[in-house]
Amino acid sequence: MTKAVQDLMVAVERTRDAFATAVRAGDLDAALAVVAADVAVLNAPLGTGARGADALRRHLAEDVIPHLPADLATRRVSRTGDRWRVVDEEVVSFTHDREVPWLLPGVAPTGRPVELLTVCVVAVRRERITEVRTLWDHHGLLTALGLLPAVAGSI
Repeated sequence: MTKAVQDLMVAVERTRDAFATAVRAGDLDAALAVVAADVAVLNAPLGTGARGADALRRHLAEDVIPHLPADLATRRVSRTGDRWRVVDEEVVSFTHDREVPWLLPGVAPTGRPVELLTVCVVAVRRERITEVRTLWDHHGLLTALGLLPAVAGSI
């Protein structure tokens, strides 16, 4: 692998991390500074997200940033990347202390702790994010919140 390819891989990771850090900090302008005009964000289990920078601004400002749980934390399990994308597997934990429309639209806070595994694929072009796809075990999330019965023998 050449030094130029390694540098591109590091740039992709830095761009993804800058976006995630800005969103968690509630810094909408910093988050949007690293996305492309044609960005597409999809939270796959629900189909929530946005297409285009203007729609992403509204989505983050209305559905995400004001609704981030107070104790939201992530722990990386693995990261895989190349010159165009980075894939993170993370354990996300939080207390369901508020409505979280991007994750659980219409579900009132339960006060229960949650820990779930997520996989996020972020594509980057010229140090701008073009696509974010996030997946998680939605059934496991609903079970942890007491909204679905636990199934014996399930993973």
